[in-house]
Amino acid sequence: MNTSQTLQQLQSLRLSGMYDHYKEVLKLPANQHPDGHELLALLVQAEEQSRTNRKTERYVKLARFRYQAGLSSVDITAERGLEKSALSALSDCSFINKGENILITGATGCGKSFLATAIGQQACSLGYKALYISMPQLADQLIMSVADASRIKFMTRLAKPHILILDDFGITPIDDMMRIALLQILEDRYDRKSIIITSQLPFNTWYEYLGEPTLADAIMDRLTAGAHKLELKGDSLRKHKRNKI
Repeated sequence: MNTSQTLQQLQSLRLSGMYDHYKEVLKLPANQHPDGHELLALLVQAEEQSRTNRKTERYVKLARFRYQAGLSSVDITAERGLEKSALSALSDCSFINKGENILITGATGCGKSFLATAIGQQACSLGYKALYISMPQLADQLIMSVADASRIKFMTRLAKPHILILDDFGITPIDDMMRIALLQILEDRYDRKSIIITSQLPFNTWYEYLGEPTLADAIMDRLTAGAHKLELKGDSLRKHKRNKI
């Protein structure tokens, strides 16, 4: 058996998972090599896992997350107001298939963006597409899209991913153009795809922040229907890190 030729064929076919695993098998003593059926199964599993990993990496890159975060890194303590059961219920990302939203509130630095990103990256690992954008970035890009007549294209981009993370809601003043855009985003995604919103503002002040009653009613109605609300508590995690340093 010409193993070098087999490795070359795997490379030419772009079966990198099989290639890498087969190379590792060849390093083992001959008496430890798996038999034909077992080897084939192992190679197929390795290729499948490799493709899944590459797909996840691609989705994470396209999402433009603010952090690299995983659910296993989320600090789950009673003091933070975050229960393990609540996080576990979201970890399978079934909320996306139901078109449900997640609303995360809490003081600055308490880990809202990190938690939102961790959920987003978990979604990517399960084959869902995500997109992260802060509300100030959204406002800037909206203005630019109006200026260069690309607003429809921009709004279509926001409507496509399975999960859209809008970070720092309420950190800057909101005007009618932003209210209308937010309503359109919610309308385009309503009951089909999910949105995660993080905010320093307590949830019961969102209506007041939105200001204009008619648009506020429409936005809050679409945003809160079946939404999961997570209120993080405690001091700034960034402050804790600085104190440790």
